Amino acid sequence: MSNNFSKWLYPGIKVKRWIFAALFGVVVVGVGFVFAMSQYSFVSMGGIVIILCGLMFIILGMGKMIVSLITLFLPQRERDLVNILYQRRYLERGPKIVAIGGGHGLSHVLFGLKEYTANLTAIVTVADSGGSSGRLREEFNIVAPGDIRNCLVALADAPALMGQLFQYRFAEGSGLKGHNFGNLFLTAMVQLCGGDFQKAVEESSKVLAIRGKVIPSTVHNVHLVAEYMDGTRQEGEAKIPKKNISIKRLSLKPEDAQPSPDALSAIAEADIIVIGPGSLYTSILPNLIIRGMSEAIAKSSGYKIYVCNVMTQNGETDALSAADHVRALIDHANTAVIDACLINDAEVPEEALKRYRSEDSYPVKPDPDIIRSLGYRVVATDLLSVADYVRHDSKKLTAALIKLIESQRVIKR
Repeated sequence: MSNNFSKWLYPGIKVKRWIFAALFGVVVVGVGFVFAMSQYSFVSMGGIVIILCGLMFIILGMGKMIVSLITLFLPQRERDLVNILYQRRYLERGPKIVAIGGGHGLSHVLFGLKEYTANLTAIVTVADSGGSSGRLREEFNIVAPGDIRNCLVALADAPALMGQLFQYRFAEGSGLKGHNFGNLFLTAMVQLCGGDFQKAVEESSKVLAIRGKVIPSTVHNVHLVAEYMDGTRQEGEAKIPKKNISIKRLSLKPEDAQPSPDALSAIAEADIIVIGPGSLYTSILPNLIIRGMSEAIAKSSGYKIYVCNVMTQNGETDALSAADHVRALIDHANTAVIDACLINDAEVPEEALKRYRSEDSYPVKPDPDIIRSLGYRVVATDLLSVADYVRHDSKKLTAALIKLIESQRVIKR
């Protein structure tokens, strides 16, 4: 303790001079008070002048010391300081929001909502079996890290380069080609944490300085199993859409996989629960069919919002309307996992549709009246972003969600 204190006196720290200036000001003020108590008016007036001079030294010293510390710890000063105050004083008083899903859809939601509240928890599917995640699952017997990585990057307050590093995919190299650096990092962190995947995610969250929490929906190494309308079955998230047969039912292997305790706690305490957007059968439902998960959502007092996709997915949701998405959701979970549904009603430009027709992907038909007949509130609005892909516009989606959230009067600020 004494050694650390002595470091404040080292040359070049640019703090001690201002400390001494403030202390000198205190001494001057003390002397001024002595003179101010004199019975002689001219001496008393001189004391007041001395007090004012002392106060100037105190203000100057303290002010310069604060500036030095800000310059040291926050090189970009005002901008970083305002961001910290904004996050600590404003965002931390926001509502508790839990977002459930996976893939790019969930990361879009998180990226927008992290500017609305710091009390944000992502519950993420770990059933991915394709690409880099699938290879790492097979080699290291861990849960899929890919969707977890996307959510960590979406919530990161670390410099942009750190996010780019976590998303970097190796284009060449024996054994490395196709792997994502963030996936490799999480895999290494699991090994360092003694095989504890949840702990590995927590430690990785610190590296990226994320705003909120990312929690795997389960820490069991689960595999997704689909039963099709023709009675056949297929195991493996990446293989399920390839059969191009309508899916009747999803299940998990092993069937007794349990939700993460942290996920259940977050759901129980949530003011708002957002489900989706994302691949219905391979990103959203894998979370809800974990034993006890949909029951926990149903019991939560939080307001539950389902965000429907804007486009169908070939081999997964072919020809399904928005109401069909809702029916699949409640058939696999229960009717109490949704209070409201947010759907896109903007038309997709013809030029964009041409690109998607070759992939047998089409806009999800908005049928709000049918959804209302099922007993749910519906908000149909323009949520569309048309660039390289047709997807939800992050700003439009965030604005629509916030408007719906605030209509429930759950704001804590």
